[in-house]
Amino acid sequence: MKVAMIGHKVVPSRRGGIETVLTTLCPMLVEQGIDVTCYNRSSDKVENEYVGTVENRMYKGVKLKCAWTVNLRGFAAMIASFTAAISAAFGKYDVVHFHAEGPCAALWISKLFGKKCVATVHGLDWQREKWGKGFASKYIKFGEKVLVKYADEVIVLSRAAHDYFKETYNRETTIIHNGISRPERKEANLICEQFGLRKDEYLLLVSRLTAEKGIHYLIDAYNRIETNQKLVIAGDTSDTDEYVAELKAKAAGNPNILFTGFVSGDLLQELYSNAYLFVLPSDLEGMSLCLLESLSFGNALLCSDIPENTAVAEDHAMYFRKGNVADLAEKLGALCADSSLVEKLRDGADEFIVNKYSWQDVAEATCRLYQR
Repeated sequence: MKVAMIGHKVVPSRRGGIETVLTTLCPMLVEQGIDVTCYNRSSDKVENEYVGTVENRMYKGVKLKCAWTVNLRGFAAMIASFTAAISAAFGKYDVVHFHAEGPCAALWISKLFGKKCVATVHGLDWQREKWGKGFASKYIKFGEKVLVKYADEVIVLSRAAHDYFKETYNRETTIIHNGISRPERKEANLICEQFGLRKDEYLLLVSRLTAEKGIHYLIDAYNRIETNQKLVIAGDTSDTDEYVAELKAKAAGNPNILFTGFVSGDLLQELYSNAYLFVLPSDLEGMSLCLLESLSFGNALLCSDIPENTAVAEDHAMYFRKGNVADLAEKLGALCADSSLVEKLRDGADEFIVNKYSWQDVAEATCRLYQR
């Protein structure tokens, strides 16, 4: 069976959640006997961490093709999805698999050429604040309507998303969660050299710097409490330069707030391995890979009480009311002041999450769906 993947920036990469998913999942699908091709945007390059893993336009058995586009905010994804869909329409693929709602606006092209189409909704992207209420948001909502009407199968990551499509469109979907692998924990070497960070001396957030991730709540809450713990925000802009500027203005008066920019590889593993507490203050999630990763490293977790978080972490996290800075500050202060609470949250978190969410299970479920 031959499958084309469309809708991501570039594979292999950790540039975003979709890229991280496909970088992990596609080689496992190859191992299951699936012939996988990923259509990478021409405007994006493979990160240094992965350069040595790509040879002859192949990554661990996954074929890499280029989807032409232009590097313009709001248009790069749209153009790439159409050029990829047209190319895939003329390819000998059994299944064309679209990722995210916006790229699904081009799904009808594949259907027109008789392809079976799968759409994975990684989140209700039209709700993301960075797209506002203008053309981009309306275009993404159009992509949602296209996938509902034309996709042969729709994959969602959570029960909340499943219920949304059932109640809104009476459309059946299949829940296939993201997975997580057991990580290698590392001592604080690189992070000590580059950022002066030591084990259990900082709070950590790893995220794209976008408004729906609630990073502004975290900075406001952190500025309200007294603690010796530093606040480390690891991530970079995602067409959100104005928001990032606002975050840095909020943090300007506090030297203990550190923006690392985009991190990956050993540096990211060290940040996860040595954090005192991981915080995820999101207003909106599909299924957060950062949440899964933080628990897999055995971190204590404080996150917003949205269903997409509570259903995953269950009782292995402390929750605050979404968007409530006062409640976040109260919980943050309590955890910073009482290490026994942190140890209680850490206890068994890694075993719980790696046993509950397996990439092997994800690969097998995806293969069954392709066969169906």
